[in-house]
Amino acid sequence: MPSRAAQRSRPASIASSRAHTRVVVPEITPKRFFGRGLPGVDLAKLTGKLIVIEGADGSGRSTQISQLAEWLEGTGHATLQVGLKRSTLVSEQLEEAQQGNILSRTTLSLFYATDFADQLEHAILPALRAGVVVLADRYIYTLMARDLVRGMDESWLRNVYGIALIPDAVFYLEVSPEQLVQRVFAKNQALDYWESGMDLGLSRDMFDSFLKYQEAMRATFRRLQKTYGFPIINGERPPVSITAELRERIDQVLAGR
Repeated sequence: MPSRAAQRSRPASIASSRAHTRVVVPEITPKRFFGRGLPGVDLAKLTGKLIVIEGADGSGRSTQISQLAEWLEGTGHATLQVGLKRSTLVSEQLEEAQQGNILSRTTLSLFYATDFADQLEHAILPALRAGVVVLADRYIYTLMARDLVRGMDESWLRNVYGIALIPDAVFYLEVSPEQLVQRVFAKNQALDYWESGMDLGLSRDMFDSFLKYQEAMRATFRRLQKTYGFPIINGERPPVSITAELRERIDQVLAGR
């Protein structure tokens, strides 16, 4: 049975014939690892594109990725969607372990790192070899930001995620904590323990803890942005405006700029 990640990939030929548009072959640009990388990977054969959408829960990531996938497939590009906790190796175990709210920061970090490494090897790299546009619903930047907020050592994190590919493009959807909490309540009618940073002891009140944690996450993302240079997108605008900006930027990525 195909993996959940593989099930999200749809052939470009179907979308292309449906849209009756000319297939534009993306310009091949050199790939690099953040650090030591994975052994035996020929970077020259990774002809696809890796595009990352970062942002907190409630920032509109899923909506934007859905719109981008439809647009890309409609213009002749095969796409694959990946994200956190989608590995066939540990995603179910990670989800189960989080239910008890008792994971240490190191255990949680290594769980997510394993989830990422499995998807990198078995989903992201094969798709890029096949020339697919991979849309990542969060990437190592979220994982690093979460760990940094929890006091993990940055050099240790860079070593752990040295296996990761540097994406062709990263876009961070920034939304204020006050907007995020309204969106999350509207969607789920509840707040998540981990996304509220309750393990950090910021406040006994989950609502207050959520605001403090998300503000810390936003500040950390801004610090990471200075290091890695990804654009910060105003996520509080109407979704259609955000989609238009992302499409324009991704057009440039596909053209090799």
